[in-house]
Amino acid sequence: MRPTRRSVVSASAFAALSPILRRFGLTPASAQGGAEGTSERDWRHGLSLFGELKYPPGFKHFDYVNPSAPKAGTVRMIAFGTFDNFNEVVAGLKGSIAMGTGMISDTLLVSSLDEVSTEYGLLAEAVSHPPDFASATFRLRAGAHYHDGKPVTVEDVIFSMEAFKKHSPMTAAYYRHVVKMEQTGEREVTFVLDAPGNREMPVILGQLNVLPKHWWQGTDASGKKRDIGATTQEPPLGNGAYRIKEFVVGRTIVFERVKDYWGKDLNVNIGRDNFDELRFEYFRDATVAIEAFKADTVDWRTENSAKSWATAYDFPAVKEGRVLLEKFPERNRGNMQAFVFNTRRDKFKDARLRRAFNFAYDFEEMNKQIFFGQYKRIDSYFFGTELAYSGLPQGQELEILEKVRDKVPPEVFATPYTNPVGGDPEKVRANLREGVRLMKEAGYDIRNQKLVNAKTGEALSVEILTEDPAAERFILFYKPSLERLGITVTVRTVDDPQYENRLRHWDFDMIISSWPESLSPGNEQRDFWGSPAADTPGSRNYIGIKNPAIDALIERIIFAKDRAELVAATRALDRVLLWNHYVVPQFTIDVARTARWDRFARPEKLPEYGSAAFPTVWWWDAAKAAKTGTRQ
Repeated sequence: MRPTRRSVVSASAFAALSPILRRFGLTPASAQGGAEGTSERDWRHGLSLFGELKYPPGFKHFDYVNPSAPKAGTVRMIAFGTFDNFNEVVAGLKGSIAMGTGMISDTLLVSSLDEVSTEYGLLAEAVSHPPDFASATFRLRAGAHYHDGKPVTVEDVIFSMEAFKKHSPMTAAYYRHVVKMEQTGEREVTFVLDAPGNREMPVILGQLNVLPKHWWQGTDASGKKRDIGATTQEPPLGNGAYRIKEFVVGRTIVFERVKDYWGKDLNVNIGRDNFDELRFEYFRDATVAIEAFKADTVDWRTENSAKSWATAYDFPAVKEGRVLLEKFPERNRGNMQAFVFNTRRDKFKDARLRRAFNFAYDFEEMNKQIFFGQYKRIDSYFFGTELAYSGLPQGQELEILEKVRDKVPPEVFATPYTNPVGGDPEKVRANLREGVRLMKEAGYDIRNQKLVNAKTGEALSVEILTEDPAAERFILFYKPSLERLGITVTVRTVDDPQYENRLRHWDFDMIISSWPESLSPGNEQRDFWGSPAADTPGSRNYIGIKNPAIDALIERIIFAKDRAELVAATRALDRVLLWNHYVVPQFTIDVARTARWDRFARPEKLPEYGSAAFPTVWWWDAAKAAKTGTRQ
């Protein structure tokens, strides 16, 4: 399972660097031999948004892998919900994509897990872009081919970009600046952008999954023409380290390692993709999944429930050491997880009403009673990173905010954002009083113990929608506090397909959602908060934000000229999002809690930004497996 990719460049064959390259810490890589390598382009073997590349041209393998890791064994993992689709192009808009489907297709570049926002060549052996970032050119490897033996071509790259932009709203927003694609050499493809200055685009273009044009434009076994814009249960042709071996729709999918995979000896692939089979078993309920793990029908579990982590793993195999519990630090992201308002609905138009919901949320008591004190309250959309706001805006951040002063809440300049603090009866009563005051300012009155619109007399009712039965515990903890304010609250848990369908049609009052953030935000922010995304089915602008100040700040992030400006613009965006009270922030933890049957080995030092990096750099350990016992 390859992680999300990102990156940009290195090598010291050229001494003179342009000012822009110096600003971004990018160094031109030495040309890579052959006729094409003698072109005038400054070919690079990798790209980074954070300075010098760690690995030079021709490096043998990443430091965090075991190059001698055996290729063997099967690992069984957990997936939730269901699946009915293998076409990743329409994954955000149609059907339910099967877990792991992206593994069957390689990308142009691949992430390094011990560097921030850094990528090296995979399908592309080299990449080049001009100092103004107005275009990016990738040179494909001569030996790259699909599982049917046919080569990966420039036509495939262009076909893939066109397909994703046409049929995937999220990807269309991500790559909106790409206005032209053309073949500029035998194995070279150039993406032309609509304007210079988007320093991130060469990196994120490297994240493009390359699909086989010849397969998608062909016919299936029954003679029916395939459709790249539709869901499919026919296993697609890929070019990656794994392919689909077998599946039962909605229940199980198995991937097998491709023994003659074209890229198995590349430096970026040495020591990874070590399992012969990756098996995903689907569950509808976390409780059932835990019991399946205890019964040894799955090998690995990432535990997202504080209660389960504290209480569910006291069984014989743990005491005997056959099951290991371990936490892995997560250093590669920030996160906002929250109760989310659908501001497309009139009842949520007023920010004061939305703020009142936060005063009803007693995180401190919830953390004590049902989370065993394991969590921290989120107070930033970039929580846990240097990108989170701090104190009052100063310096460049203040200059950026001044340009949108008339379009943002005045508190952005005057008051650092804070969440209400509960945890004892006196604080809770004070918070509820403040909630009532805000709701009255927003035009609501209490009548017969119900909160009603003072003008229309309509009672305020809210449905909190979820697809996760485990979430009911903390939703139901929150519900009585809202009811004390006079709000009628219902909680509706639906199955995964119904939930996805309602999200795509914005058919909800409130949901629980999260937005993981990289350490180098950029074009994806449009999909999260941009005005066009608010009307685009399949986007992640669940809130329905249409705010010109936020649009302007997103553009400032995307076109930041250096790291300092990026940080300043991101902090400015953070403040404006927070002071508009679009969500009620929830809680987070900075580690991954995992349980595993002791059948696997890993490198002595895991990558700094890879969390557990399972199963990417782990491998089957036959000796451990023999001691752990026979699988069910």
